[in-house]
Amino acid sequence: MTVILGLESSCDDSAVALVTSDRRILAQAVVGQNAAHQPYGGVVPEIAARAHVEILPGLVRQVLGEANLSIADVDAIAATAGPGLIGGVMVALLTGKGLALSAGKPLIAVNHLEGHALSPRLVDPDLGFPYLLLLVSGGHCQLLEVSGVDKYRRLATTIDDAAGEAFDKAAKLLGLGYPGGPAIEALAESGDPSSVALPRPLAGSPEPHFSFAGLKSAVQRAVASGQHAREDIAASFQQAVVDCLLDRTSNALAKTDAPALVVAGGVAANHAIRGALSELAAREGREFSVPPAWLCTDNAAMIAWAGAERFAAGVFDALDAPARARWPLDPEAEKVRGAGVKA
Repeated sequence: MTVILGLESSCDDSAVALVTSDRRILAQAVVGQNAAHQPYGGVVPEIAARAHVEILPGLVRQVLGEANLSIADVDAIAATAGPGLIGGVMVALLTGKGLALSAGKPLIAVNHLEGHALSPRLVDPDLGFPYLLLLVSGGHCQLLEVSGVDKYRRLATTIDDAAGEAFDKAAKLLGLGYPGGPAIEALAESGDPSSVALPRPLAGSPEPHFSFAGLKSAVQRAVASGQHAREDIAASFQQAVVDCLLDRTSNALAKTDAPALVVAGGVAANHAIRGALSELAAREGREFSVPPAWLCTDNAAMIAWAGAERFAAGVFDALDAPARARWPLDPEAEKVRGAGVKA
């Protein structure tokens, strides 16, 4: 059994976790920054990076103390090395490098997206490779065939906004708080999802990719018209996102024999999305796996688990491993149209 210390700071959550190779979470802690960023309606990179510097060292001490371990008891340090806000990414990575150097432990530079991609395997020991992954978050919306650690084939990506980004922007248009995803979901519970005619960009198209910019613009027009209740716009918007995800995922399922559909990333915490995709998997005769909601949002347990998987595969990194603002899981994937394409 190995014990991995995971560090995460790629956006606005500072997180540390200790995870074992037999899927036990010995201790974990996450400190969010919603209050600091809420006045701006989104994450301010400089504010986030400075907060990580202040918070992360204390979280390391806290987590080790809760597990009654010292750094000497850890087998490796896994730190997010990208993609993300580069100032934040550097905090976890430099902290990880310092701990690895001082304690003589291996460093594992983790792709944050791989943390999401492998996170269902932390809580689902029966989930094997390969599987089709819908990675849906604030910055990314991709469909990937996952064949193993560091083995990804991208089938689709977004050509403009990610789904989570669209949630945040729609919430801002509706005068809701940040983060937008939970706020939209809560308001949508009292709305009529069929009351506002909103587009489903690229639905039914042979093109495999996602698009949410047009949907966001349609929400803006619906709000400006003054003809619809906020809860109805929220419910209709959420349903439009669900329909887009179902259509694009169904399209990808037809292109892979992977026996399971897996959903991960912050937007996967949305209950309407989870339920609809579970039903799709059942109709297609595929297994369905999604992490618990707390593991969908940014956390260090998924980084530590990705570190454990890479440790088992004998994959380690030198202390000069770079911090990366962009880091695609499938670097060989063809480029697609769209100025806002997410790697």
